[in-house]
Amino acid sequence: MVNQQAIEAAKASFGKVMAEQLVRIENIKKPQEWTDYSKLKPIKIGILGGDGIGPAISAEAQRCLELLLMDQVKSGKVTFKVIEGMTIENRIAKNAAIPMDVLDEIYKCDVTLKGPTETPEAGEGRANIESANVAMRKYLDLFANVRPVRIPAQNIDWTFFRENTEDIYAVGSQGQMVTPDLAVDYKVISRPGSRRIAEAGFEYAKKNGKKRVTIVTKANVVKTTDGLFLNIAKEVAKNYPGIEMDAWYIDIMTAKLLDTARRSDFQVMVLPNLYGDIITDEAGQIQGGVGTAGSANLGKKYAMFEAIHGSAPRMVKEGRAQYADPSSIIRAGAMMLEHIGFQDLGERLHMALDICGQYEKKLVMTGRSNGAAGKDFGDYVVATVRDSKTRDRWNAYVHATK
Repeated sequence: MVNQQAIEAAKASFGKVMAEQLVRIENIKKPQEWTDYSKLKPIKIGILGGDGIGPAISAEAQRCLELLLMDQVKSGKVTFKVIEGMTIENRIAKNAAIPMDVLDEIYKCDVTLKGPTETPEAGEGRANIESANVAMRKYLDLFANVRPVRIPAQNIDWTFFRENTEDIYAVGSQGQMVTPDLAVDYKVISRPGSRRIAEAGFEYAKKNGKKRVTIVTKANVVKTTDGLFLNIAKEVAKNYPGIEMDAWYIDIMTAKLLDTARRSDFQVMVLPNLYGDIITDEAGQIQGGVGTAGSANLGKKYAMFEAIHGSAPRMVKEGRAQYADPSSIIRAGAMMLEHIGFQDLGERLHMALDICGQYEKKLVMTGRSNGAAGKDFGDYVVATVRDSKTRDRWNAYVHATK
């Protein structure tokens, strides 16, 4: 027998979610210019430590950034602000993904560097608060999650443009149990949301001399939402005649990243939210582990930079937080430098990470006491950044390993 009462309740819940999404879409349509950081004085950088290993690795990234931006800080061009309160304990106590006083401080910054944050799982007995990452992306409209993976010795130079504010994650806390036997979540894809992430990917390709943009979906099965995403990307591609667009399905795409004969052909990849999250973890593992990969969350007004991995509560519980690899969030810091207009400094930090993590490897990070501590690795990176021959060292290692 059909449970009509459950159906009516589901319809009401669905209607509420759709009303919220339609309002969001209208806001996307409003014209807005990208922030011109060259006109800001100072550029305000917020530091959010996060949970678990977050404070430890964030401290190392902050140290690298303060070294590289020493002159800009002295001249008043850049300021740093540590923002407290983005902890799982505080978020649960205030029953908020981001407490309002913390969000107010974030709004006062132009860009933020954020350590990983913890999200309670359903059934744990803790408050069912939304992911802080998801909330931050929605509050600040950080629609583009940009994740580069570079392995120069293997001719791998991938940049993933993952849509950040739609798909399953956008309403992941708003699904419902229609009956005890039926659970439903919502996948949300919009025309303006798809267009702006596709345009971001193609614009990046154009500005950086890339010749290929790959759109990744499952449009052969998920026909309505993924189909819309793919069709909009095809429309956008027509405005970039010098760039080849091809389309792959997410399942075979994950395989092709492991195909040593083909993977160096890919350059820029544009994906919906969930697929982008999964495949960039795979790509990070190929680079040397998810602990080596950073990401940018970009909106037209604000930007947030972070590691792609979680807060590793097990490491903290076992007393190993000091051995966490800070490479990922330092890499995010390098991306932040490039984004706010210090391309040379960002490139220098990227090179230092390549040297320390991929080539010389004078220190090995294992996450345990049989490897280097995060602070030791931070010292290694800082010393490499300070070396006047960093670029020569990087070029030598790239050529030697090809």
